[in-house]
Amino acid sequence: MKRFPREFEELLSREGLKVLQGTHPACGVLASGQGRFAAFEGLLDARQSAAVASLLESALGEVLTPMAQPIPRAATWGMKVAYREKLPKTVRVHTAMLDDEKSRALSRARALGLTTLLRSRSFHAFAEALTGYPLRRRWGLQALCYRPGDYSGPHNDHHPDEPLGRDGYTDVHLTFCNRSVRRQLMVYERQAHLSEVASLRTAGGVTCYRLPFWHYTTPLEGSAAARRWVLLGTFLDRFTD
Repeated sequence: MKRFPREFEELLSREGLKVLQGTHPACGVLASGQGRFAAFEGLLDARQSAAVASLLESALGEVLTPMAQPIPRAATWGMKVAYREKLPKTVRVHTAMLDDEKSRALSRARALGLTTLLRSRSFHAFAEALTGYPLRRRWGLQALCYRPGDYSGPHNDHHPDEPLGRDGYTDVHLTFCNRSVRRQLMVYERQAHLSEVASLRTAGGVTCYRLPFWHYTTPLEGSAAARRWVLLGTFLDRFTD
């Protein structure tokens, strides 16, 4: 693969095409009330997924921006009473905002067709069919790359100060791991406890989120060459158009 496909549907397996057609059992998984998070393997074509991972590494690997938010010293030493600690979101990852004109990676993503792929009609249609929510036809785009030790600490992705998203919004993530990844887990809440776990070690996986809810990603485990690439779309509900 020298360029990304123009349409997202070109990355789908036979099972993934069933989602697009509205006939897969996973359709509507979030809107059905089964939970606020779901993970799937087999919806993306295996060969295409491996090619996407290789192209992302060669095209964007050197132009991503490091994002590191460590535990602030005040979270421990600023406490006045035991067991009342408050931990802000902590994270270490490399990222590119693909809807930000100031992003170093944007011009390269455009040149290789990545933004066209993620803005395609079929990506929007797939997100609507899978999640079951009517989604706005303008959405945020981001690329993430987890390297060994990279993680995302407990957070809920709530934006109460943003009128269009404060009542809930939807994320769809596409995951592409190379063979050097040994393990990375998503831990998320059910019935107000961080008690559920899903593996993120997949060559071509799809996860969808109805936010806000509490979750975190464990440190990536693997050799020095391990990479987990994530392409994501953030969608507001269509009634906000």
